[in-house]
Amino acid sequence: MAKRDPFSEYHPLVCFLFFLTVILMGTVVRHPAYVLAGCVASGWYYGLLKGRGLLTMLLRLLPLLLLVSLLNPLFNPRGEHVLLRIFGRAFTWESLCFGFVTAGSFAQTILWFGCYNTVLTGDKFTSLFGNLIPALSLLLVMVLRMMGEQTRKLKQILHARSGIGKGITEQNSRREKLLHGMTALSALTDRALEGSIVTGNSMKARGYGCGRRTNFHSRRLRVGEWLCLLLFLFLLALTLCLGGMEAEFEPVIRTDPLGLGFLAYCGLLGVPIVLRIKESILWHILKYGI
Repeated sequence: MAKRDPFSEYHPLVCFLFFLTVILMGTVVRHPAYVLAGCVASGWYYGLLKGRGLLTMLLRLLPLLLLVSLLNPLFNPRGEHVLLRIFGRAFTWESLCFGFVTAGSFAQTILWFGCYNTVLTGDKFTSLFGNLIPALSLLLVMVLRMMGEQTRKLKQILHARSGIGKGITEQNSRREKLLHGMTALSALTDRALEGSIVTGNSMKARGYGCGRRTNFHSRRLRVGEWLCLLLFLFLLALTLCLGGMEAEFEPVIRTDPLGLGFLAYCGLLGVPIVLRIKESILWHILKYGI
């Protein structure tokens, strides 16, 4: 499959509205079918973007999701169908199902945020909100950049200390490990403070805050992006208008029957996936045509 992702090249406004919608819908809607569709779509698209990184993410999420699913019946014993009793508290089927749905909502939210970080990069976010909220957009971009940068720098410091024989080993005592860690943290803090001074001088030299901010990456919506945005809004309107998203888990499980609203929601979730499949088919046609 082609590595190029067409949805990532769309206008930042289209990407931002899509991720904002699917994340909010995944957080609010508790219908099991909608949650399952969100998990499948987010995992599929995350796999298209990250490849084998999807397996690593799922292995990290699985213990947490199981913990959330199994702990919910212990804190919420409501429900008619009691499976067992633990320390006198009922462990009900309805609470267990609600725990699985909550875990599914949490999983798809994490996966969608992972896709968001890959598609909507810092420069796209700045170009989108640079004129509306320049200070806040710049602050968010710098904070997100600093988190990854400081993590990489800490690894470099630890590797450098290991190279001169001052690394942390299994033979070290707890006190020695603590001292090594504090030394590395002190070096990282010094580097961060020094970097902030350099960044501040650079921003001052470039005239930050002297006038109206302009964007280097600035373009209008193209015809294809307008069509994608209109299709996305149409599917969202169908999903909200047709309904069928209600679900109750207490005292018994009751869910709305699935209908056209669910199909519209699946189409909404599959917009970037369909674009990727279309790009892959076109790639293979051109490849074998040559």
